[in-house]
Formats: sequence, C-alpha cells, structure tokens
Amino acid sequence: MKSIKSLILPIGFIITVLSLAAFMSEGMIATKKVTSKVDGKGFAVIELFTSEGCSSCPPAGELLAKLQQEAQGKPVYILAYHVDYWNSLGWKDIFSNADYSKRQKQYGNWLTAQIYTPQVIVNGKAEFVGSDEPAIRNAISEQLTAKSAATLTLQAHQDGEKLQVQYQSAGAARGSKLLINIVQKIAQSNVDRGENAGRSLTHVQIVRNLQTESLNATGTGSATIVLPKGFNNKNWEILGLIQDQSNGEISAAAKADLNDHLTTGK
Repeated sequence: MKSIKSLILPIGFIITVLSLAAFMSEGMIATKKVTSKVDGKGFAVIELFTSEGCSSCPPAGELLAKLQQEAQGKPVYILAYHVDYWNSLGWKDIFSNADYSKRQKQYGNWLTAQIYTPQVIVNGKAEFVGSDEPAIRNAISEQLTAKSAATLTLQAHQDGEKLQVQYQSAGAARGSKLLINIVQKIAQSNVDRGENAGRSLTHVQIVRNLQTESLNATGTGSATIVLPKGFNNKNWEILGLIQDQSNGEISAAAKADLNDHLTTGK
C-alpha cells in the first residue's frame, strides 16, 4: 500500500496498488419527531470507505451487511462512505462524494495511516482492511466494553424536503464537532464497467449527506439539512457523531430512526 504523500503519483496506479494490497491483506409530507440518547456506556462506530469501482470492496460490503444484521438492538453504528477517486477508472459510483474522500484523507492524517479501499475505521481510533472480519469484530468488542465520557441527544423533525435537527451534548473534548449523517439503509446497483463490470451490488448504510456543526459552550444547537433526492421516512435514518478534531476520536454517537416510534441509541 502507498502512503498519503504518494498521492502525487498517477491516481490509477495508486488506486490499483492500494486495492490489491487491501485484497491480499484480507412520506416526505408527514412530520416525524424522534429522540436518541447516549448514556455513557460503550459503543462502536464502524466507518467503511468503499467504491463500486473497486473489486476488493464487495466482500467488505457483505461483511458490513452481516454486522448490521447482528447489530440490531446494540450500540453499533455503521456508515458506508463511497469515495470518488475511483470514478475516473471505468465506472462512476453514483453514491460517491468528494467530501467522503476528504474525510478518509483526514483520517490518514489523524491516524498516520495509508488510505485505500476498502478501509474501515472504528470509533475514529483504529483502521483495518474492510474485509478483515476477525480484526473488525475484535475492535467492536473492545469498544463496546469501553466507557464513553461524552453524551449526545438528537431530536429530528422532518418538514417537507428539509430536516430540522436539535442536539444536546455534554462531556465532549474542546474543539469537537457534531457530524450529522443522512443514511440510506439499503440500495442496489448494476455495475456495467470497471473492475466490477457485470455485477449487481447491494449496499447498506450508505451515507448520502454529511453535515458538520460546531459545538458551542453549552453543547446545544440546531441544524437545517436539505434532504437528498429519493428520501423517505422508512428506509433512511439520521446518525450523529461527536468527533474530536485534534485526533479524530469519536466520543459519542446517537441514531434517530425516522419512524413513528421513539428509539434510543447508546
């Protein structure tokens, strides 16, 4: 795998090398209101950086789906960020976003780590090859037994094509920020070109919008988010993270499902 500094080399070469290394390592009108709270117990946030143009990524996506199924009722939060630096190599990932590539590069700086696909970050503290199931499971177990110093409460109020989010946090490190993810729970794509040509791919927990909010001294505030095209209140969810901007560590997470009932996250 190549380091971040090596990104000055031709992007096609770098992506291919990193991908091989990773492989080898192996509605709208209704108004809803929900509340989700972290209570200081352990939790695990799994962030996958992936692309439909990467042949090593489907196994990581399958692992993500398995973990998502097993995580029902547990404080495990899963996010899939589709990066855009594969798009010039034969197939444009419709879920990709340059902001997610920037987020992955920031993790490279925070963790002094290489960036590649598929790559998983757990609680902003450690990175793994996205298909390395034993390592990822061990990291999740460790984080679930750890103590969280911060708390987060989210209230999401859908109003037409916008989402009003009120939040309250406590115990976050100075300079931390709130990251609000708009997540599509599941989608399928038929890939016509590139390394996955001819394959039908199923994705889970796809981040479709990421908005960052600064935390004031009281830890409370609100945000207005324009909802992505195709949004509905059944197959999408809102996930908030409190992240230390000095080292990338995530100190709290809370999810608010857009359903008719209240849900609580830890």
